[in-house]
Amino acid sequence: MLTQETNLEQIKWYIDSSVNFLMRKGIDDPKLVVEYLASRILRCKRLELPLFYAKQATPRFCEVLKRGVMRAGTGEPIQYILGEWEFRELTLKVDKRALIPRPETEALVQLLLDDEQLGRVQAPVVLDYGTGTGCIALSVAKEMPNARVIAVDVSDDALSLARENAAALGLESRVGFVNVSTVDLADILEPNTINAIISNPPYIPSATCDVLEPKVKDFEPRLALDGGADGMDIAKDIIEEAAMLLVGGGSLYLELSAEDNQPELLRPYMESLSFEDVRVVADMFNAKRFLTGRLPIGL
Repeated sequence: MLTQETNLEQIKWYIDSSVNFLMRKGIDDPKLVVEYLASRILRCKRLELPLFYAKQATPRFCEVLKRGVMRAGTGEPIQYILGEWEFRELTLKVDKRALIPRPETEALVQLLLDDEQLGRVQAPVVLDYGTGTGCIALSVAKEMPNARVIAVDVSDDALSLARENAAALGLESRVGFVNVSTVDLADILEPNTINAIISNPPYIPSATCDVLEPKVKDFEPRLALDGGADGMDIAKDIIEEAAMLLVGGGSLYLELSAEDNQPELLRPYMESLSFEDVRVVADMFNAKRFLTGRLPIGL
């Protein structure tokens, strides 16, 4: 692939050659991967690429595309190669310090934003548990300007990335970051003071982590994936924390494994801790992925 040193071909030739190379490597969606790379180099939108097909490729285009395609050929996710990714209204820096934001998580944020009871609170306090890149916390801060957001994680690496994103987006004054591997939330937060808790926790069973597809297993941090023996250890911890930290009427939003039926399995556990209006909500693909509930007022 990309072996032309002289008499450079048109851009479309290099794009097609790169796609064929990634196909032979068994990379998923090779055309999409190459289009993302090419549009980044050309500083255009992906759907605008056909406008450039007939242009002659420059040496710089060839060299940068080759580097990106070679990385993609190892299975490295396109998000890490590009170094940034879109999430709702944000462009976030992404790298191996944290899990790549998924579109399903955008819907989790929307569930919180659609909470009418939360919307009536003058200055709600929202806790993002397991913030990673900061995608959830920073989206809430941007789209709910009256909220105060607390983002927690057990990874210093993830928190440093989230802070970088907050600074780049001008949201650093709106979000506080806490490493909960070194401090207990109960030591820094009073009970009954949080209006909403939202989390996309690690939820993959430990044994499954060992057999995930290489682009996940070999590149994304296991700490952000491994949810214990049944995948629900951390989710249970969050539910217990939420029962203590949430105000009466406060809500909890969890993204879990639809494949392992975790929302349905954890529904009775939430109800046993006095949560009411506990609901399992489907994602955009009609998979039962989200679990929500609310503490009763006056509990």
